[in-house]
Amino acid sequence: MNRVRDLLVVPMVLLALASASCGYTLAGRGSFLPASIKTIGIPDFVNRTPYYEVGQALSQRVRTEFIGRGKYKVVPQAAGADAVLKAQINSITLTPTGFNASQQATRYAISVSLEIQLVQASDDKVLWQNRNQVFHEEYPLTSGGGVVDAATFFGQASNAIDRMAGDFAQSVVSAILEAF
Repeated sequence: MNRVRDLLVVPMVLLALASASCGYTLAGRGSFLPASIKTIGIPDFVNRTPYYEVGQALSQRVRTEFIGRGKYKVVPQAAGADAVLKAQINSITLTPTGFNASQQATRYAISVSLEIQLVQASDDKVLWQNRNQVFHEEYPLTSGGGVVDAATFFGQASNAIDRMAGDFAQSVVSAILEAF
């Protein structure tokens, strides 16, 4: 009799454990893009800042991230695409955040503000958008002798832009594809 009871208790305990949860779930609902979208056009982002390389860097990293996800064909123009990712970079702010003993900047924060949306090419229906996307990253500035010339500054800024472009691309593509 105990053997039969044990055989009944074990599955019931396992069932109870399996049905119990902590209450946390992912916010995403899976990809919500229509099945008709096979090709995504990602033209260079409109850049309203004096930093011309930012638009190119962000556009290219988003293309690379979509390609890495493997589900869609990605083209660098709107023509021939089922959906088009449109973005406009509105502002870039560089702010010193760290200083050495001589009060020279040793660390900068870069913030980029932009509008971005994915539209269906056939009817311009907005599939996803964020009208006030803001990305922020800090990076160290290294220079010899404590003197920062323009070439050194923009070389370091380009590295920061490159790193930020990667983070930006991952978060935007995840938001689009995973329905967050």
